[in-house]
Amino acid sequence: METQTGKKPIRVLIVDDHPVVRAGLTSLLRKESGLKVVGAAYNGEVALDLIRHSLVDVVLLDLRMPKIGGIDFLTMLREISTPPAVLILSSYAYEEEIYRALKAGARGYLSKDASGAQIVEAINTVKAGGKYFSAEIKALFAERESRSSLSTRETEILEMVAKGLTNKEIARVLQISQYTVRNHINHISAKLEVGDRTEAVSVALQQGILGPR
Repeated sequence: METQTGKKPIRVLIVDDHPVVRAGLTSLLRKESGLKVVGAAYNGEVALDLIRHSLVDVVLLDLRMPKIGGIDFLTMLREISTPPAVLILSSYAYEEEIYRALKAGARGYLSKDASGAQIVEAINTVKAGGKYFSAEIKALFAERESRSSLSTRETEILEMVAKGLTNKEIARVLQISQYTVRNHINHISAKLEVGDRTEAVSVALQQGILGPR
């Protein structure tokens, strides 16, 4: 099937765990002559299976899904020889989550309140090899790049702090000394520019470094 201009339509896969969102996007995109909705998956697992067995150019991906979330999906997509371009379409705007999605290979980000015209423009942009981010998101990335990110171990320790574990308890779980735990927490506080562990957890939640509790 080709469009009136002779070009093959862009094959789009919608991945979202909300039926209403899937139905709405499908209805919207099917009205566009240059686009073809090839599927609508309710989670990352189903989406990966569809991509392995169908031709997909662009994926509209929700970040928050059961089983395989958006970030994990992007990571697993790298194992496919010719992966489709991924455009994040999410109602959440946690800085760290968007940043991680970009680093994992997403080529664009849109809020779910974006207009139909914006969604179509973004799909065409990422299919052509470009990236689609608002000025606000670009500024967020620039600021985020200028800050030191937390290491995997630091994030792990901060998650334990958020759960109420003491330095002694964290040390026992990770089989390291309390002195090492204290040093990690000091480094975390310095990177997040906060004064104590409680404030570190608060800022980490605001920035999306830690998921909502």
